[in-house]
Amino acid sequence: MATGIIGVGHYVPERVLTNFDLEEIVDTNDEWIRTRTGIETRHIADDGEDTSDMAYQAAVSALADADLEAKDLDLILVATITPDQPFPSVSCQIQDRLGASQAATMDISAACAGFMYGVITAKQFIEGGLYHNVLVIGAEKLSKITDWTDRNTCVLFGDGAGAAVVSSVSDDRGILSFELGADGSGGQALYQEDDKIRMNGREVFKFAVRQMPESSVKVVEKAGLQKEDVDYLIPHQANIRIMEAARNRLGISEDKMACSIKKYGNTSAASIPIALSEEVKAGKIKDGDHIVLVGFGGGLTWGAMAIRWGK
Repeated sequence: MATGIIGVGHYVPERVLTNFDLEEIVDTNDEWIRTRTGIETRHIADDGEDTSDMAYQAAVSALADADLEAKDLDLILVATITPDQPFPSVSCQIQDRLGASQAATMDISAACAGFMYGVITAKQFIEGGLYHNVLVIGAEKLSKITDWTDRNTCVLFGDGAGAAVVSSVSDDRGILSFELGADGSGGQALYQEDDKIRMNGREVFKFAVRQMPESSVKVVEKAGLQKEDVDYLIPHQANIRIMEAARNRLGISEDKMACSIKKYGNTSAASIPIALSEEVKAGKIKDGDHIVLVGFGGGLTWGAMAIRWGK
């Protein structure tokens, strides 16, 4: 049984926070942010909009794209480190709002790699014959745990949600290979303390600039492909220099890499599904294309997969 993605959707809040806006908040400037991160703007949710609200909007879009109804869902997985509250889970809230009463639910905490963990978890349930359709959402309201006095971190993060419906696909389509991993000894490089994000930027960069390219190549090899077979790269949108390291390792051109970081910044677990949804809806990813999704996050965690796109 082959498993793949049959529908995608995403949502970002209306409010836009520019680099110039940040110049009024902390000691930074537009050029410094752009040259070091690739970020120009990020979307920030209002006080009345939480993670579950954004997740719901992305879910509705993904279900429509998959031509399914909520009653068709067997499982809802939400990857997030910023739930509305510790419990009930965001996935339970989404089940209720969608009316997907038959679906089991679970939240996943793997930071920026959470969506990858979610999709691979969905794959196991489907290929085990237990479930048919799984909704996987990556959603974050990072603005509520961002320290807006810390110029090293507050310039990086934004809010949003992306979703994918994972289901059975044709034998010559779907997820060809994957890799999931973690290194708990690196937990203090990126963590939450006193309700705020804390990061050792140098250590995270060193880890990511090694792990993203390495994982990208591994899943290509596991899939029995050559680097030149890769048609599109969807990396976690954390830092343009880290993304470029993965692109260069695969040897693909700039126009074959999703780059939504300029508009949205780092949206953690929402990053990869937002970028994937945008590229699919823009017609840049076509039936039969080989795409690589790769991400890393706090934990430290990472995940990658190679997919032959299509139903």
